Amino acid sequence: MKWFFDTSVVVSAFVEDHADHERCLAVYAPSNKRVACCAAHSLAEVYAAVTRLPGEFRASPEQAVLFLTDMEEHLTIVSLDSAEYFRAIRQAALNGIVGGTIYDALLAACAIKAKAETIYTDDERHFRMLGPDIASRVRKP
Repeated sequence: MKWFFDTSVVVSAFVEDHADHERCLAVYAPSNKRVACCAAHSLAEVYAAVTRLPGEFRASPEQAVLFLTDMEEHLTIVSLDSAEYFRAIRQAALNGIVGGTIYDALLAACAIKAKAETIYTDDERHFRMLGPDIASRVRKP
């Protein structure tokens, strides 16, 4: 797998009025299941994010599902089994990861599982905290 998309990039790609829309769409648009993936958890994160945007930018539940459908059509959806999930959390704990950064650690575990060469994220700092194997793959779109 060539590319892994963090939720931050997918949300920006979908929301036309987002400040980062153009650059995120530029990396998301050419994606297809052969070369690009995201974590299964990102489906829930995208839904949550776009349905809680402020005012006029907020997507309806129906629109949010259309975004998820687009993700399912263009990206391989990667999930962890319970053993992989536990291993990822244990490794994060050994690396001193605390708080919400654990969610980025789980996304990174999905990227590693998919053998993604590049992890596209707007949250480079958190992903770089996850060790050199992850840090070497992190790119801002």
